[in-house]
Amino acid sequence: MTNSTKEPQKIYLKDYTPPTYRVDDIYLDIRIFDDHATVSGVLNMKREHDGALVLFGRELELLGISVNDKALTADEYSLDGESLTIHQAPDTAKVAIEVKITPQTNTALEGLYQSGAGDELMFVTQCEPEGFRKIIFFPDRPDVLTEYTTRVEADKRFSVLLANGNLIQQGDVGDDRHFAIWHDPTKKPSYLFACVVADLAVTSDHYTTSEGRDVLLEIYASPADIDKCHVAMTALKDAMAWDEERYGRAYDLDRYMIVATGQFNMGAMENKGLNIFNTSCVLSSPKTTTDERSFHVKAVIAHEYFHNWTGNRVTCRDWFQLCLKEGFTVFRDQSFSASHRSPAVQRIDDVSFLKAHQFKEDAGVLAHPVRPDSFVEINNFYTVTIYEKGAEIVRMIATLLGQDKFRQGTDEYFARYDGQAVTIEDFLSAMSVGDERVLDFLAWYTQPGTPVLSGGFEVVADGVELTFSQETRHVAGFDEPKALPIPIDVAIFHGENGQLLAQDLLLLTENSQSFSFDGLDLGGVRPVVSVLRNFSAPVKLVFDHTDEDLMKIVEFENEGFNQWQAVQALVGRLLFGKSDNITLLTDTLKRIVPTLMHKDPMLSARLFDVPSESELAVAYDENYKPQEVKATRTALKEQIAHALADHVQAWYDALPIVPYEDTPDARGVRLLRNVLLNLALTAKLDMTERAQYQYANASCMSEQLGALEAMIEFGLPNADDYTTQFYEEYHDDDLVIDQWFSVQAGADSRDVAFIKTLMERTDYDWQTPNRVRTTLGALANKPTQLWTKDGILLYLSALARLDVINPVLASRALSALARWYTLADDDKEMVKTELLALQQKVSSKNVLEFLNNMLEGRA
Repeated sequence: MTNSTKEPQKIYLKDYTPPTYRVDDIYLDIRIFDDHATVSGVLNMKREHDGALVLFGRELELLGISVNDKALTADEYSLDGESLTIHQAPDTAKVAIEVKITPQTNTALEGLYQSGAGDELMFVTQCEPEGFRKIIFFPDRPDVLTEYTTRVEADKRFSVLLANGNLIQQGDVGDDRHFAIWHDPTKKPSYLFACVVADLAVTSDHYTTSEGRDVLLEIYASPADIDKCHVAMTALKDAMAWDEERYGRAYDLDRYMIVATGQFNMGAMENKGLNIFNTSCVLSSPKTTTDERSFHVKAVIAHEYFHNWTGNRVTCRDWFQLCLKEGFTVFRDQSFSASHRSPAVQRIDDVSFLKAHQFKEDAGVLAHPVRPDSFVEINNFYTVTIYEKGAEIVRMIATLLGQDKFRQGTDEYFARYDGQAVTIEDFLSAMSVGDERVLDFLAWYTQPGTPVLSGGFEVVADGVELTFSQETRHVAGFDEPKALPIPIDVAIFHGENGQLLAQDLLLLTENSQSFSFDGLDLGGVRPVVSVLRNFSAPVKLVFDHTDEDLMKIVEFENEGFNQWQAVQALVGRLLFGKSDNITLLTDTLKRIVPTLMHKDPMLSARLFDVPSESELAVAYDENYKPQEVKATRTALKEQIAHALADHVQAWYDALPIVPYEDTPDARGVRLLRNVLLNLALTAKLDMTERAQYQYANASCMSEQLGALEAMIEFGLPNADDYTTQFYEEYHDDDLVIDQWFSVQAGADSRDVAFIKTLMERTDYDWQTPNRVRTTLGALANKPTQLWTKDGILLYLSALARLDVINPVLASRALSALARWYTLADDDKEMVKTELLALQQKVSSKNVLEFLNNMLEGRA
């Protein structure tokens, strides 16, 4: 049973009430001093509904408060740890407040906090979701939209003073201090407020919008990193142009700013006109950044820019609607990314992540709807379900509507709700203008769990009849699941020559339905049916394919995603003992890779994918034995590698190292070379000289780190020397050293004791989330080490420490343990004992909510 004395209070969607007062505008004055900051605010408020005037505030020292220029006495307001209530407030109130805060000691990285030290000391904000209440008392909720004017003052050693909007004034305050005043004409919720005080370099550019506005683009970073901002700047301009073309959305301010900071809980934040980024998501150069990370930079830059309309101009009524902005914007950044690389590979990446992480969340005790109906700590709902599954729902709607009707719906959405805080129902209402079936997708937002889509086909007189059924597990605490609308993209190919005979988008709306394709010239041959093309719905597919059907899909399909999906289906059968037809798989790869590796090298690389141990764990609801799963997976990888041994070295040698280029094909070649190196070493081929040559002659970080990773993983001669050499070369670059930590912690050859030694190093900074994730993320992805006594003790001791320092980071890391109860009995009891012990140590709402949910009904 859970510790009821620590049970935090839940907030429910059904209890939503509109704000009592609106805030028409606010004047903020933020002054940074050596050991504290003062924040003054003047709020012009007007009553809209009956009720008290309540301002939220946390960890604030109140210095003064007045209403309509009259100072309040202590009996005219009440104050607790979460709010300030003004008694008998007038309908029109000018509320002036002054508070003292200490950003220098704010390790939670919420509100206004200090990042870095020495020459890299800076002050930044993170206000989503409830950080603004750590800056000043305010009705800190997303449906209070306000016009902001912000004055920032600090010592002159901080050359940069930034806030949202347009710069309207700046000047000196005596000899040692200066100020800047910013005005944002667009009404916004408090979670989009931002402020930065730092000594940074800046790179600038301009963009002229489709409406003729000349926009100044600025990216701020430390002087040592400013030359790594060019990829981000190009991506920003590409995103601005793409949003104009695809959605008709132009930027609306005269300036767009991005600031990079090393200590940030999230990837980035879309604050209006002043985005604050984790350095890992904005800095990029060929020498220091892998292709994967560099492309991620482009995607995150685009994501935060796209929020200007999907999140900022149209925002959430309440935090239960978080997927309204995040799901839609993830779909937009995925679509943008697909236009800058192979669309098939982009879809493979998106689906791989969904299956490895969101399906796992849906299968565990932390399963929740895309729109939750309750929460304790809203930070805990920044989940893969909200983001990735939310994006898949938007994708299904886009697939159902088609390009023209989807654009009609988004135009309607922006026209109706610009400048408003709205709900999922509002979104669906606008999107349904071209097809009322869109309204039925509300069930996807309210029902947890991943549907299992089962199907098969039979040949009838002159065609094919397909039958599909759906089933979703019942998640405790929610209504019985009902049938969802599931778009199923289907193609039928001739079974011998591969001719495309039919293609259609079906919509399954019942528990079971049949669909007929008539008039097909089958020629007496069993057709090849490819279903769920491009992963047209976020479901688990169980289709009546033979092994031969799957390999024919690989050869016949023109959808690269479905080629990959067919390989994955056969690999899954091999892993779970439902097939022993490995020769069919490897023979198919031998036939198609030589041609495909030159046509689409990145897709070729992905065809060698084997599901990770963490992804395979999702298949077990009980008696999960990580060592057995790992052994099965390792054996299959070795079988595939040995079967291809006569080819992989030749394929590797056919991809020589060439001067660096940042193109889809060049990135694909580099990925394929690293995959083939790993495959050859798995086959016990002597690749030592090739690995060392790749390391020494690498044109970029992808090649160098790929070689180092192989050396460490397979224990090649002098691997430790190369590891030391790598550190010495890059020890001044935090992001590269993060990769150094990750590669070592993630290697199977490195055990829990080794990971512990990494966490005890002096350069392992517990207050920098990027560094902490290198080890905890690696350990979480190695179930055979995580689910041991030593692994759990190390992981939970780190969480207990983070609970005090950074509860947001702690709770997100804790979610990796959510399916502890599926372990075999001895391991399960051991983990439960340690989780119960952790429950008595921690105190943050963030961690307690997850722990209580994880243990509820399992203790």
